[in-house]
Amino acid sequence: MRKLIATLAAVAATAGLTACGSSSDAAGATLRVGTLTDAPPSIYLENGQFTGYDNELLRDIAKREGFQVEFVGTEFSGLLAKVASGQLDIGSSTISATAARKKTVAFSNGYDSSFTTVVSKKGAALPAANSFAGKRVGVVQGSVQDEFAGKLAGAQVVRFPDYNAGFAQLKTGSLDGWVVPKDIGQKYLDQNPAVPLEFGYTVADKDTPSAFAVSKSNPELLKKINDGLAKAIADGTAARLHAQFFKEAPVAKELEKGGPGLPVANS
Repeated sequence: MRKLIATLAAVAATAGLTACGSSSDAAGATLRVGTLTDAPPSIYLENGQFTGYDNELLRDIAKREGFQVEFVGTEFSGLLAKVASGQLDIGSSTISATAARKKTVAFSNGYDSSFTTVVSKKGAALPAANSFAGKRVGVVQGSVQDEFAGKLAGAQVVRFPDYNAGFAQLKTGSLDGWVVPKDIGQKYLDQNPAVPLEFGYTVADKDTPSAFAVSKSNPELLKKINDGLAKAIADGTAARLHAQFFKEAPVAKELEKGGPGLPVANS
């Protein structure tokens, strides 16, 4: 009988530890967040710390909802798979909430809307979708810009693991165009005034806003993120952070203080 009691006690203790240590929605839990290092002003590394609009907004949400975040640098191409499998709890990388991606992960409501654009050397004359026959166009592998570039008739799409790699090739002339979110493209133009660059073909992305990605098996975490985001929009925090990182681009009307937000319906 003593052995039985001891065994049951050990099982109970182990179960208690498992319940406290593995639940990503437990109060005070530290969640692993996959993000990029080189896509300012949305997501980037500065003085050894991950920052940018997306990541600072997520920090604010975490504080409101009672959990901690630990940012982990990763390549975009494998980010959603790692979130879906549980290797990462959250994806924070200006991820457009497309229908195809909803098959893999669940998305929070949107926290930004933007434009996709093609950056090129000045005078390259790439103003429209039919301008790219025979042109080498760079993208971040697995990004929504990868899909965008695939629809440019005749374009030779070259895929890179991150934004810096593509920009380096654009500067040397190895690429004719570099497809990026416009705010990220603007940042690179601002940081490299000696490089003669310009925006070409540009389209709006409002139907697929940027959103945080979580595993479909973690609806409680999704609810926490959406609750925290709604509070950040309601009291003006989201708009303030947007203005802090996006000096020129105005925040979407839906994300202004007291706005309705950008709802995302998951499949």
